[in-house]
Order: sequence, then structure tokens, then C-alpha cells
Amino acid sequence: MTDENYPQDVKYTREHDWVRLSGDEAVFGITWFAQDALGEIVYADMPKADITVTAGQTYGELESVKAVSDVYAPLSGVVLEANPHIDEEPGAINDDCYGQGWLVRVRLTDQAEVESLLEAAAYVKFLATA
Repeated sequence: MTDENYPQDVKYTREHDWVRLSGDEAVFGITWFAQDALGEIVYADMPKADITVTAGQTYGELESVKAVSDVYAPLSGVVLEANPHIDEEPGAINDDCYGQGWLVRVRLTDQAEVESLLEAAAYVKFLATA
């Protein structure tokens, strides 16, 4: 597992998800805090392409040696792809949650939802009070 970190180039949710924006597309993943709380991730169940996800609703599950946890969509959109790497190597989520351990890539359907996301500093401040 990597050391605790919260990159500046992504946005965050209070549910411990991150979003990397690129035009009308976004990549979703879970934060260092979330993967640390889950422990060793052994299985990821992500949606197939063309599935619509809705902000605040579950879109997948992560299974760790500790528990099974739902993953909630930080924004609404249509799944373009799930990360094929985590099918074979779910531990990549623990090893590189902001890189090779991303979960899904989505075409956004409501750009206004981006305003609800937190910058890194605000997320770190939130963690200190949670």
C-alpha cells in the first residue's frame, strides 16, 4: 500500500471517492482513505459500458478481506469503460488508487454536479473533522 496522499489534480466527495475531469468525461476511483479503511481489496464488481450511473447511487462493489463495500457515483453519466486491470489485479486499488487502480471512465450527463465536489484541501480538512 502507498503512503497517505490526496493529489491536487482530482476532486473529492465526502463519501471518499475521487474524480479526474477531462472535458465531458471523468474517471472515478476511491481515495487513499477509503482503500486504507477497506484493507486488502480482493475483488471489484464494476458496471459494463453503456450503463448509466447516477450521482449518489451505488454503481459497484469492492470486496476486501474485511468487508464488501458499495461504491457510490460521485457524478451522473454513462459508463464508457470499467478498468480491465482491476479484474485481474484488484490489489492495484490499494497500490495505486489514483493511477492504475481507477474504477470507471464515464461521459458526464450533468456538468453542474461538478460544483458539489471538493478540492484536495477541503477534503483533507473534512477528513480531520470526520
